[in-house]
Amino acid sequence: MTGGSGTIGAALVDELLRADAAVVRVFGRDESKQFHQRHRLGSRSDLRFLIGDVRDRNRLLRATEDVDIVFHCAALKHVESGEYNPFEVTQTNVEGTQNVIDACLANDVETMVLTSSDKAANPTSVMGASKLLGEKLMTAATNYRGAHRTTFATVRFGNVLGSRGSALDLFARQVEAGGPVTVTDPAMTRFVMTTPRAVDLALQAAFLARGGEVFVFKMPVATLADLVRATIEVVARQVGRDPASIVTRSIDVRPGEKPYEELMTAEESTRARDIGAMYAVLPAIESHQDVLDAYRDAPRPEIGAYRSDAVAPIGYEEVLGLVTQAFAESR
Repeated sequence: MTGGSGTIGAALVDELLRADAAVVRVFGRDESKQFHQRHRLGSRSDLRFLIGDVRDRNRLLRATEDVDIVFHCAALKHVESGEYNPFEVTQTNVEGTQNVIDACLANDVETMVLTSSDKAANPTSVMGASKLLGEKLMTAATNYRGAHRTTFATVRFGNVLGSRGSALDLFARQVEAGGPVTVTDPAMTRFVMTTPRAVDLALQAAFLARGGEVFVFKMPVATLADLVRATIEVVARQVGRDPASIVTRSIDVRPGEKPYEELMTAEESTRARDIGAMYAVLPAIESHQDVLDAYRDAPRPEIGAYRSDAVAPIGYEEVLGLVTQAFAESR
């Protein structure tokens, strides 16, 4: 598990341990996160912590020996910092992904799953473009793996509520400090999901993968206004503040930020299959016959982009419930 101490990675680790995995290896460069994770989980024979960077191919080669499944969660994920540090993002999100692919092939890993982002669809930022390139590397690997058994697939989802560094995390810290909460455009729409839902679907994708797919999760949509309002209501009460005392302040749109989110482009929808909780977007390049056979009976979705501004947002009470759940899980 690269990035195994991040929000999604750590939750995946917990779930795999509950599923009685023989051993789970947590690979990452942040020793402090690993320290706290180790103490939270306690000493156990089925858990290993490895310090390393996905930019280091040799370290990955050693880390993936005798491994069956690799979840590649490590990435530089902040849009604004990516605009100012584009090559650093490229080294981690693109070269790092290729290094993980190479390590999986060298060690005949059974399945590799890349966790990607809605920002990879029609990207307007360095981070989004880097995640799209990572997805393309995964698809291409399926075609040149040769005799190796590794199945490569990608999962793409939007905002994981309450994850570290997310918009809700920022709003929560601003509420804890007494405000103001900074808001760009309250009418912006965002795809949202909780961490357990993201973990469940990532595990499903690993089971369903046949080679080169991008799994796009069907997610509810919320307005930024409702997300801010719910965060203020939940966090203010947690820290003993009156929600009515927290004010909001308008700020300019940040570099690379979009007024809506897009999980699947119109072009991708032409080669997608509806498989229930998610869409499976088949590769743009030639797919193996067994991949095509696996989705032969799956219906095709309507042709068109899957965008948050084209989906009716959920009501405030449902947003409040999701935000409440998210902060209960993350704190």
